[in-house]
Amino acid sequence: MTASEYCKLYKKSPDTAYEQLFSSYCSYVYAVVYNKLRSTASREDIEECVSDIFADIYFNYDTTSSFDGDMKGYISTIAKRKSIDLYRKLNARNIHISDSDDETLSYINSDTDIEADSDKAEMQTILLNAVEGLGEPDSTILIQKFYYDRSSSEIAELLSMKASAVRMRCGRAMEKLKSILSKAGITA
Repeated sequence: MTASEYCKLYKKSPDTAYEQLFSSYCSYVYAVVYNKLRSTASREDIEECVSDIFADIYFNYDTTSSFDGDMKGYISTIAKRKSIDLYRKLNARNIHISDSDDETLSYINSDTDIEADSDKAEMQTILLNAVEGLGEPDSTILIQKFYYDRSSSEIAELLSMKASAVRMRCGRAMEKLKSILSKAGITA
């Protein structure tokens, strides 16, 4: 959709213009946001960020502009900036206390198994690196299926693929992942 098309639609009906813009760019914006936030945000956070991006575009786009090009660059900039802002906000919550005095150590529960927690965190890092090493779209398929609990049809819609292709790629990606992990000495 070009800027002039959007402006013409907006003058006739702002709601129709918004719906057309949303249907044209929703999956693109979701992909941008997901790629920025997949390691930090929940599915709900990502979806809320996508909604915020479209609200920002709707309320702040200058419909009197004489620009006639594709709106993808503008939308991409807004999506990246909003994603980065949310990423920073979410990471600010996760700042850990690094002071190792006695007062800080008193916060650790005596039931906490620090070694097991450390092993679990290391295993998660190895697994995530292995999944990301599979490349696209395999890594996205596995993360969407097993982390966000999405169905094959939902993933297919997100990636513009057929559900059967998603299932096939998922099976093959699982075999590749199993091979990579077994080479790293990790077995199920």
